[in-house]
Amino acid sequence: MASTEIYRYLSVPEGNIGLDPEGYLVDLGQWSSTVAEALAEEEGMTLEAEHWEVLEVLREFYARYQMAPAMRPLVKAVGRELGPDKGRSIHLMRLFPGSPAKLAARLAGLPKPTNCL
Repeated sequence: MASTEIYRYLSVPEGNIGLDPEGYLVDLGQWSSTVAEALAEEEGMTLEAEHWEVLEVLREFYARYQMAPAMRPLVKAVGRELGPDKGRSIHLMRLFPGSPAKLAARLAGLPKPTNCL
């Protein structure tokens, strides 16, 4: 469950966006593509078309199930929506290094996936 405690702010043209201690949005309603790009920039990333399609799958998953998927459900959802070549752990690791489920959820403006350390 997302913390309601604001640890720091992300400054974007729309204003200051409250983040929790792990960098997830405190208010999920404040997400925008600008916020995603600013969060990605903090990670040293530039969001390309392949990133955006995964982020869209994540946001649709969240709208349907009211939770951000851990790695296995993320791989399945991406595979179902974008095809078997993209629904592979190796593809998601390339796009979202480290912990793809956590990083992609954060960039998509979703809470931290359950069962992710």
